[in-house]
Amino acid sequence: MDVTPILGNLNDAQREAVTAPSMPVLVLAGAGSGKTRVLTHRIAWLVGVEDVSYHSILAVTFTNKAAAEMRGRIESLLETPASSMWVGTFHGLAHRLLRRHWQEAGLPQSFQILDADDQLRVIRRLIREMELDESRWVPKDVRGFINRNKDDGLRPADLEGEDDPTQRQYVHLYDVYQRHCDANGLVDFAELLLRAYELWRDNEDLLNHYRQRFRYVLVDEFQDTNVIQYRWLRLLAGRGGQPFVVGDDDQSIYRWRGARIEHLHHYQKDFPDTKLVRLEQNYRSTASILGAANALIANNTSRLGKNLWTDGEDGEAIRIYAGFNERDEAQFVIGKIRDWSEQGNARQEAAILYRSNAQSRVFEEALINAAIPYRVYGGLRFFERAEIKDALAYLRLLVNRDDDNSFERVVNQPTRGIGARTMELLREYAQANTTSLWKSAGALIENGIRGRAGKSLFEFMRMIEEMDHQTRDLELFERVDIVINRSGLVAHYGKDPGEKGQARVENLEELVSAARGFMPDEQLELPPLDAFLAHAALESGDDQGDPWDDCVQLMTLHSAKGLEFPLVFLTGMEDGLFPHRLSTGDSKALEEERRLCYVGITRAMSQLYLTYAEQRRLHGMDSYGMPSRFISELPQELVEEVRPRVQVSRPVYRPRRGLPEAESPAGMRLGQRVRHGKFGDGVVLNYEGEGAHARLQVNFEQAGTKWLVMAYANLEVL
Repeated sequence: MDVTPILGNLNDAQREAVTAPSMPVLVLAGAGSGKTRVLTHRIAWLVGVEDVSYHSILAVTFTNKAAAEMRGRIESLLETPASSMWVGTFHGLAHRLLRRHWQEAGLPQSFQILDADDQLRVIRRLIREMELDESRWVPKDVRGFINRNKDDGLRPADLEGEDDPTQRQYVHLYDVYQRHCDANGLVDFAELLLRAYELWRDNEDLLNHYRQRFRYVLVDEFQDTNVIQYRWLRLLAGRGGQPFVVGDDDQSIYRWRGARIEHLHHYQKDFPDTKLVRLEQNYRSTASILGAANALIANNTSRLGKNLWTDGEDGEAIRIYAGFNERDEAQFVIGKIRDWSEQGNARQEAAILYRSNAQSRVFEEALINAAIPYRVYGGLRFFERAEIKDALAYLRLLVNRDDDNSFERVVNQPTRGIGARTMELLREYAQANTTSLWKSAGALIENGIRGRAGKSLFEFMRMIEEMDHQTRDLELFERVDIVINRSGLVAHYGKDPGEKGQARVENLEELVSAARGFMPDEQLELPPLDAFLAHAALESGDDQGDPWDDCVQLMTLHSAKGLEFPLVFLTGMEDGLFPHRLSTGDSKALEEERRLCYVGITRAMSQLYLTYAEQRRLHGMDSYGMPSRFISELPQELVEEVRPRVQVSRPVYRPRRGLPEAESPAGMRLGQRVRHGKFGDGVVLNYEGEGAHARLQVNFEQAGTKWLVMAYANLEVL
């Protein structure tokens, strides 16, 4: 038969993977190497050439969109419907399995699926019924604990041996929650996978049936599988199984949500005689970009190893820009995008990538001022994020106690025991007396509202009054800083141990930076806080472009995975920002940060800029960071500075040698031992800058290397 439609447009490595004999196969598919093509053509090969029935194929993807795309491509290749093939996400396939075998799974036939919000509501109700303090047993934390353990295949009985009282209470909450779900026929997302795994594990005949049926199991994005997903796959395949999995260890960036890169290594042990195929030819990026990506990722030690290449053009060098500060960095990026657009290119072909969501604010502001439409991909604009709206609501109450919208938003945020019944009483009183919720609360407290709700209302109102009184004469950024901390918002969002909680805290801290850099319109003659709140309201308007508009794309590096753009800016390339400060002391976390940078670099098709700021306003304070270590790991022959400047205080690639001793601050010299009140003893490594902004680089024995502003460091010469 003519197999040209299946093999004709494949390269050698792709053909090797697609036509592999019946055996376990691991395809290491580099960025832009055509992994989706390999998966779809593999299925087409099995059906069209080896006469395998669609009925015998199970294909797992990580998104419903990818599943639909895969099915469509297969049907196009073979010109036959593929409706009998099981193709979908892990959760989707597990749901399908449980609907067919609800009795064996111990579920009612009409079991209901809980989405994330529904699950949270159930947990919150159970916590209240148990009369636990929600400020200590935060529903989101409890949900995270339950889901993490389910993803690891653990039931409450598997966790009962914990000695920690806090841990025991979490386990008890997990147990109460699961009993409630079982009694009411409720299944959350994590339960779908765990229950489906247990269904096969505990029903040998059923497992054998599906092993006989699904003799051809294919898995996409294998590096992103969590513990229960891998167990599910391994159980279905069995000892003699021959799964076909496609993944890239260099693009494993979701450990914080359960993904385990180790599964790529376990696979070859669990399935002996695995055929390993490397897809290294890249169809996306220029040779320069690929050379930089290869050099960077080579610094990771826990890799299976591959080297991307292209038969396309060498392309332009990777450009590196050192901004004076974050605003200069943003203006440079916006200037380059304007040049790009004026050359006839679409704005939507340009992407601004950043490590932390909080970094978007400065770019959003610069784009708005430049009248360039933009869209935040996979997220909200800065002033539309929930934690920022919470903080602004507190600030609005300082300005106007009678702001009912703000009062309702934060009176019980973070949770302080003011429930729906209390709010109903406040609304009824306010409506009957034509007054505000604030005044209604005061009246009800005076008229004898008792119990926890009355006490909590009083404490909330007293906190607002005290924050207003104590901060009224302070600088704007200091007021914002005190409010986000005194209100409990930072502590509340900081309780979430995951990436999302950390991002929300960083957003709150970025609000302090926004306040510090805010310049009010003097013609409006508004107090600083009033002017800042008006500015925030205007910034959260309708300026974000619609999906069909020609907009610049803004996104985190995590959101960028799987996408590609002709023009890419990797911004905020400073140690502590990227790699993230929480990762620099952990070798595994640092390797994941490097993989994230690799993902960012390989999003670029033709032009790539790396930018950083010599001075950055973070958490309301000015800091002087070092260029990201990832910049120094790029081959110097592949990069160039966009604008070499004599006034730049340090070069891009490596720390410069110290200045002569005569130029050092009084009493200091390179190698001088000094003592800092917080960081302890250390040695001076470098000095740069002059006057009030003179800076010292000191290597402290306990705290590591720090850059300090000389005027504020209060160093003692030893």
